[in-house]
Amino acid sequence: MISVNNLTVEFSAKPLFDNLNYVINKRDRIALVGKNGAGKSTMLKIIAGLQRPTSGGVSVPEGVTIGYLPQQMRLSDSTTVRDEVGKAFSHIKDMHSTLETMNREMAERTDYDSESYAALIDRVTDLSEQIAMAESENSEAELEKTLLGLGFQREDLDRPTSEFSGGWRMRLELAKLLLQRPDVLLLDEPTNHLDIESIQWLENFLATKAKAVVLVSHDRAFIDNVTNRTIEINLGRIYDYAVNYSKFVALRAERIEQQMRAYQNQQKEIKETEEFIERFRYKATKAVQVQSRMKQLAKIERIEVDQLDTAHLNLRFPPAPRSGDYPIISDNVGKAYGDHQVFDHATFTIKRGEKVAFVGKNGEGKSTLVKCIMGEIPFTGNLKIGHNVKIGYFAQNQAQLMDETLTVFDTIDRVATGDIRTKIRDILGAFMFGGEASDKKVSVLSGGEKTRLAMIKLLLEPVNLLILDEPTNHLDMATKDILKQAIKDFNGTVIVVSHDREFLDGLVEKVYEFGGGSVRENLGGIYEFLERKRIASLSELERREPEKAITPKGVPASRPESAATASKTAEAQPRRSPESYKEQREREKAAKRARKKVEEAEQTVAEREEMVKAIEARIASGENSPKIFQEHAEATKELENAMSVWELAVMEAEG
Repeated sequence: MISVNNLTVEFSAKPLFDNLNYVINKRDRIALVGKNGAGKSTMLKIIAGLQRPTSGGVSVPEGVTIGYLPQQMRLSDSTTVRDEVGKAFSHIKDMHSTLETMNREMAERTDYDSESYAALIDRVTDLSEQIAMAESENSEAELEKTLLGLGFQREDLDRPTSEFSGGWRMRLELAKLLLQRPDVLLLDEPTNHLDIESIQWLENFLATKAKAVVLVSHDRAFIDNVTNRTIEINLGRIYDYAVNYSKFVALRAERIEQQMRAYQNQQKEIKETEEFIERFRYKATKAVQVQSRMKQLAKIERIEVDQLDTAHLNLRFPPAPRSGDYPIISDNVGKAYGDHQVFDHATFTIKRGEKVAFVGKNGEGKSTLVKCIMGEIPFTGNLKIGHNVKIGYFAQNQAQLMDETLTVFDTIDRVATGDIRTKIRDILGAFMFGGEASDKKVSVLSGGEKTRLAMIKLLLEPVNLLILDEPTNHLDMATKDILKQAIKDFNGTVIVVSHDREFLDGLVEKVYEFGGGSVRENLGGIYEFLERKRIASLSELERREPEKAITPKGVPASRPESAATASKTAEAQPRRSPESYKEQREREKAAKRARKKVEEAEQTVAEREEMVKAIEARIASGENSPKIFQEHAEATKELENAMSVWELAVMEAEG
């Protein structure tokens, strides 16, 4: 569908890409991976037509639409959420305008037998079908479903966009892109501004409703769940695998190992041949064999082992000075902005050496509580910082707070003190800013490079409480793994605010969930928490009346509940009365009917998919009559309708 041809890009006479070629096909789900600075974002900009390569180009067939979500953008704030996202359907008006123009042209022309007139009729037919398909969907319902899936509340839809943070406004842009249903979606770090629940919703959307997708993301669980193809950019070359990221990592290691074995065997053969030639070069009796070996040596096609970028981060936090037994003690802490109560009655204790996660939807107070701990904002209740606690804080927007006019070296030189100033070059080298890289301006660094630079500040003096607010945004896979290991090895206390499931897995032993105005403690790791939460949402326990706490607005809210308490409640099933047992049976019957609907809907979707594939196979074999394209349009419409029915059935079953 889209072809990248002989693509070469140079910056300051240094090649970023060198003669790259690949094709993006229909229904491809491509993960574009590589180290920070490898050129992933540049590749997306070139495909989107926003940046020109040094040589080569990108071929996009006529009529193919591309939607692009950059890492950062400036958004206008002149309308409401509903009206802003409603702009996604402006293309329907454009199609109507184009159709009117073509209809006028048909009415004015008289060359009815010409090829161009026949082509015009085909274009009018295709466009009419596209308009019919676009208008057949309930746009308002789709708009609301998409916004709710991305974490907005129904009452948010008529609020001005100016009331939302940059992260939420990025979600608006993502919603507009998803609703436009372009033929190719280019997504640059789409999960950076999403919480875990919204990421899971986006995974499902991309897997079931999107067409071709090319995405850059360092969320391993997300790309594994979404993609079916991995393209790695490494030292200006690409390596293309028709598998998801985890399988790609295994296959790449296997490929390098096979190449190395073949290379070593060939080198041994070459050495033996060269030794034979050298030994018998001047012996007349061996002249024929020597000539034969020389020809054999010249014909050998030399095996090359794929070059890998072996530069890596050398990260180790300084030993933590001993603090008191309880670095953080929170007693009924609350925070409100005007009438909006972000959270209340937050009561918990973090012990020395614990590593915990703050998770929950955006806007529920994770970063707000961190700011309370840092003393940046006022709050209610009591929040005690333990004896001799020294905090190292990485803010969510830490990378954006740096002065972009400074060089990498000057950025660290301005905050370093004492003997550490003599070691700045060594520290920068350990963070892959060695040599000329230390003289780069901050403004030209990639998002991941800026995050690495901001991370250096945490190493300038020893701390015993690390608070990391979204530290993995923009970091590549390898760097995230190194950061994760460094946090594991750190002997102090750690609070991590993150939506990255893979990063938190095996790192934290306790999860604090923010939501509904409260903070709940959950013992165990992130996947245990998610599994427990999923079971809770599907079980009857969700309906039991929780212990009440009254917010300042007088609205009942759940008090914080520990994982141990929740576990005891789950184990102690109440004895059913005959009436409640009857109700339970009715619910089980309803659930069974709902599951049957899902199965029937899945079967219908599978049948429609096979129908679309069969028609596409006929088109690929050369059949190109107007009838076949009409059949394809109708089959695609039926597939989308079947997908909508399936989605509603799933929602009913989960409810």
